Amino acid sequence: MSKFSFKAIFASPMAFLALSIPLMQGCVGGGTEVTDTDVATAEWRWELPPNFPTPAVPEDNPMSEAKFQLGRHLFYDKRLSGNQTFSCASCHHQDKAFTDGKAFSIGSTGDVLTRNSPSLVNSAYHSTYTWVDPNLMTLEAQMLTPLFATKTVEMGINDTNREEVLLRFRQDEDYQRMFTTAFPGAGDAIDFELIIKAIATFQRALLTGHSKFEQYQQGIVRLSPSEDRGRVLFNSEQAECFHCHGSFNFNDQVTFAGSRVEPNFFHNTGLYNIGDHGDFPPDNQGLFAFTELETDKGLFRAQSLWNVGVTAPYMHDGSIATLEEVLDFYADGGRNITEGEYAGDGRKNPYKSDLIGLINLSEQDKADLVAFLRTLTDERLLSDERFSNPFAE
Repeated sequence: MSKFSFKAIFASPMAFLALSIPLMQGCVGGGTEVTDTDVATAEWRWELPPNFPTPAVPEDNPMSEAKFQLGRHLFYDKRLSGNQTFSCASCHHQDKAFTDGKAFSIGSTGDVLTRNSPSLVNSAYHSTYTWVDPNLMTLEAQMLTPLFATKTVEMGINDTNREEVLLRFRQDEDYQRMFTTAFPGAGDAIDFELIIKAIATFQRALLTGHSKFEQYQQGIVRLSPSEDRGRVLFNSEQAECFHCHGSFNFNDQVTFAGSRVEPNFFHNTGLYNIGDHGDFPPDNQGLFAFTELETDKGLFRAQSLWNVGVTAPYMHDGSIATLEEVLDFYADGGRNITEGEYAGDGRKNPYKSDLIGLINLSEQDKADLVAFLRTLTDERLLSDERFSNPFAE
């Protein structure tokens, strides 16, 4: 995959036009009432954000409106958890850009998860999923973890209750109809493979597109002086934000239809340095958990910054509360924890990325950067009925 130039993206409001990527409008707009006939006959057309390429889609799970609608219902349905108290949406709230506002999410049985719930918006473009797992390279593969994990329970589906969970949907006439419409070649089958494919389809369609910055890119609105100064700073060697957040998706692991396979990047930002030996908390050692390489301690995936204004708290463990504190952290080149079980100077972590160093930012610079980051919030998406809970009264 060829990396997009950050400076090309942000040079002008009409940047990226040279890519000549056609913008296709969705077959059903936000808030539009959808009938069974509409769903059954609708041909999928992407509602792509300005200047975004077409997402990559697995050959065995093509997009369709019927599958999207089924996935939307399943995403919000608590019957998909073992004890019927929990849905995918329990950790991914629409008004928070499909995060949950917690440092650590809590699963259906009360288990506290080990990391912060990442946003699902624009996840169609991620090269890997969760904060650090290099082996989860599709939304379909990622779904296996929340559904079936037993070490830290999320949805709580296991060998004991698998058939019971499926029976809830097999005995529901509405779901029988939706599955038949979404998967016409599967007969009357309702199984976890089809459930996962439907939910992945819904998640793939969660795309931003109406933020102030995207309207600025189209020449519709102007940024305020502070927002524009923040945009320039973001793309400067002074602030250095663009090194890890410089793609159209504001991260550095990006894939799309026709992109080349590139190495996936993970970063140690100096958040911890327990005992000054390079360690992170034992249940959050980053990429090290998969490679067992000392140099991979504390390495995590850079998250997309779309809608970052509503996805607090920040970092993989939710240990930084505000955007202002995030900027202070990066300006300091890491975090020095002076007491407690996690004491250590993260600024001196031996495995910290070379991209993380002291940054000279004035209070005005920080305010300008925060102002720019808040232009990345798509308020329409946060309340769009197309992505909302179909069971809500």
